[in-house]
Amino acid sequence: QVQLVESGGGSVQPGGSLRLSCAVSGTIFSGYAMGWFRQAPGKQRELVATVTSSDTTTYADSVKGRFTISRDNAKNTVYLQMNSLKPEDTAVYYCNAKYAVLEYWGQGTQVTVSS
Repeated sequence: QVQLVESGGGSVQPGGSLRLSCAVSGTIFSGYAMGWFRQAPGKQRELVATVTSSDTTTYADSVKGRFTISRDNAKNTVYLQMNSLKPEDTAVYYCNAKYAVLEYWGQGTQVTVSS
């Protein structure tokens, strides 16, 4: 059974930083494309960043230059380093794993940016 478990969310002031982690178990992690999505109250879930199995990364325009996605295949973990956080970054952040037609989601972790 494939499981994705996020951690690292919390509350931070504007301009602060957080690092999210997503630990994957039950599958061969290195073959998956991994992504972070977020969903704010009353809004649709949106893509934040992705990293392929070959370490190619993409970012939403709203987080470019502030967020960094990375993966550690030895630890079966994907990270999202979030710097210069803004109130509009407040959302539940979800980890996503995709391989061909297979797709899995984590349970989400709350990030709140507020003064």
